[in-house]
Amino acid sequence: PRSPPPPRSATMPKAARMYPADDVSKPLRKPNTLKPTKLRASIAPGQVLILLAGRFKGKRVVFLKQLESGLLLVTGPFKVNGVPLRRVNQRYVIATSTKVDVAGADVAAVGDAYFKREAAAKGKKGEDEFFAEGGEKKEVAAAKVETQKKVDAAIAGKLDATMKGYLGSRFSLKSGQYPHEMVF
Repeated sequence: PRSPPPPRSATMPKAARMYPADDVSKPLRKPNTLKPTKLRASIAPGQVLILLAGRFKGKRVVFLKQLESGLLLVTGPFKVNGVPLRRVNQRYVIATSTKVDVAGADVAAVGDAYFKREAAAKGKKGEDEFFAEGGEKKEVAAAKVETQKKVDAAIAGKLDATMKGYLGSRFSLKSGQYPHEMVF
């Protein structure tokens, strides 16, 4: 003897007897909107940061502001350690407890557009251009040099000799030193 099947509840829908020939298109998922990058709590204007990657790795720089793209605007100052105004991702810096006064530095005009490169004229390159000796060295725009000098004058003017020496020295690790055990 077979027992009768259990009664269907209202929550479980009945399976369709027939399926459509064409697949029904699902609406596409909307992409997430970009949220502005949150600035790390240990980073504030005037904070001395250590760069961990790139051309200036190991250099100590001064944080000026966060740009619209979420990147950090930093400077050496250029006269002290050779680091110009640069954009840096906050993943590639270590924040130190040292602070510098940046109240006089006017960086309102410096944004992401400031770092946009001029489009180079694309031409057909032949064998002669490929093997040409010593290409032309690109000159830095006069406006960028002026901006750098203004920012450097505002920051470097307030630095004493000890702080200039600190910013000018590179950060490096000796054997047996581990960054996660250090207090910066």
